[in-house]
Amino acid sequence: MDRFLQKSVRKQSNDGKSVASCSKRCIASEDSSNNKKPRNRKYDPKYLEYGFTWAGSEEAPRPQCVVCGEVLAKESLKPSKMIRHLQTKHSSLQTKPLDYFKRKLRELRGQKNVLKGAVTVNEKALEASFVVSYWIAKTGKPHNIGESFFLPCAKEMVCIMLGENAATQLDLIPLSNDTIARRIHSMARDVTEQVTNMVKQSAFFAIQIDETTDVSGSAQMLTYIKFENNENLHEEFFFCQPLPQRATGEQLFSLLDTFVTDSGLEWLRCVGICSDGARAMTGKNSGLVTRVQAVAPQAVWTHCIIHRQALVAKKMPPILKQVLDEAVRTVNVIKSSATSARLFRVLCEEMGAEHHQLLYHTEVRWLSRGKVVNRLFELRDEVHFFLSDRDSMLAEKFLDAKWLALLAYLADIFDRLNVLNTSLQGQEMTVFSYTDKIESWIKKLSLWYTRVESGNFEAFPLLDDFLHDNDLPKHDLKPVIISHLESLQQQFRQYFPEKDRKAEAWIRNPFSAEATANACLPLSVAEKLIDLSCDETLKLRYSEQPLANFWISVQQEYPDLSSAALKVLTPFTSTYLCEAGFSALTLLKNRYRSRLAVEDDIRLYLSHTKPRFKNLCSTLQAHPSH
Repeated sequence: MDRFLQKSVRKQSNDGKSVASCSKRCIASEDSSNNKKPRNRKYDPKYLEYGFTWAGSEEAPRPQCVVCGEVLAKESLKPSKMIRHLQTKHSSLQTKPLDYFKRKLRELRGQKNVLKGAVTVNEKALEASFVVSYWIAKTGKPHNIGESFFLPCAKEMVCIMLGENAATQLDLIPLSNDTIARRIHSMARDVTEQVTNMVKQSAFFAIQIDETTDVSGSAQMLTYIKFENNENLHEEFFFCQPLPQRATGEQLFSLLDTFVTDSGLEWLRCVGICSDGARAMTGKNSGLVTRVQAVAPQAVWTHCIIHRQALVAKKMPPILKQVLDEAVRTVNVIKSSATSARLFRVLCEEMGAEHHQLLYHTEVRWLSRGKVVNRLFELRDEVHFFLSDRDSMLAEKFLDAKWLALLAYLADIFDRLNVLNTSLQGQEMTVFSYTDKIESWIKKLSLWYTRVESGNFEAFPLLDDFLHDNDLPKHDLKPVIISHLESLQQQFRQYFPEKDRKAEAWIRNPFSAEATANACLPLSVAEKLIDLSCDETLKLRYSEQPLANFWISVQQEYPDLSSAALKVLTPFTSTYLCEAGFSALTLLKNRYRSRLAVEDDIRLYLSHTKPRFKNLCSTLQAHPSH
């Protein structure tokens, strides 16, 4: 019995050893099979006899049936598996000759080319749809003009130049009214995203803001933004949105804050806000500026310099105000009737006048007064003849030499003011440039005052010529003109108080010893300014670059100096861009398009940033027009 037990134990141990050795051999064989590189079969042209070509890459081809177009796994690139596919799915074709499968291969390749060509044409049509929509928005045209005007004209031109077959391809471009609206909306969002991303990368930004009422009676708030981009201060359209209720400071700030916050911008980086002097903007307790400065402590408010200059020009002595009112009344008498305007034009043509019509006076337009008075003075003889023929009481004014002399003076002084107004308009104006222009104007007023006081009227050419031609006494005009010039000087100094900018002179010329000495900067920053002022290489760069570009270019080397300078140079000095935007708003949203949601259209119309057409097309499925 014991011997039997010992034999069974030895047998079990031997069996365990054999099992263990067997498992080791299996693991070793599996490892060797895993380490062995898989074999990539190559396609053999003989496989076409079984009805198969290849698809995919040449390194790892996959069999494709030329009959049904099915692509099998790469492991099926074996004659046996291809024959099995032919027998199971196309059993009736097993006896077909090789020429049959060659013909099927040509048909399969033709289908691929047709499909590829159709996709390419559709993608081009989609991109063309975006481009046409962009130019429709850029020119301010109605959305339905793409299908009703652009497409027929383009087809006629292509048909003439390239033939009828090429012209039929244009029918694939989607240009319906709703499609154009969707394209404009997509492009506007893309431009908004680009502008927002650029602002996020800028250290500081400033805004200018204004509001107006459109043709439908809706209050529209329009905003521009200035920021650093590509080593330059870039001015870009920010947004235009309707106010939900009233144009109060609370409503204005709520709309502005919502857009800034949703865009992911930080108020702490806002260094300037420019607006007009309306109560909703500048109210001490609840105005827009007060609310912005509460969340943006660095923001400095600038009262639009063009608005201030226009306010100065409105005030004048009573006698000059009377002459201006009578001039405006004369224009209204002639132009209020269409018949009178036509007869006056015929009269001007017969008398050989340079101009054939008078101009309306518009109080809200900056240059209106100068142009109206100047045109009236040029056509004074024609106006007198026309009014006399109609027995108007105003005809007597054009026989009064003193009245005409004062009219000539108004034409001259308003022309001077218009030149100043125009010089203050435009982009890239800084606080230094507008200060120079205003100070120059005030000094010119002093010069004219002195000359007129001595009896010299050459500063006013129309008045001077009129006095010489009519031999009028000058002493009757001197008190009125001197009083007006003195009043202008006082008003300019009131609206543009003289500020001591010696502490900021280093920004304008960092290489001036006097400016460096007067700079009110912390010690460490002042020492950096001295280092910069002694750098001859930077001095050469300063002479070749605009002021803002220079300070941006030294941002890496002198960050504290650059930041201090950009805080002064970045803020807007006028709302000129907003005023230009209001003209665009009038063009886009008129009585024929009074229900237009203008935000997307005006963004593409005013923005300098182009949409990314390729990115927009990649997000949509390309399909032909239908």
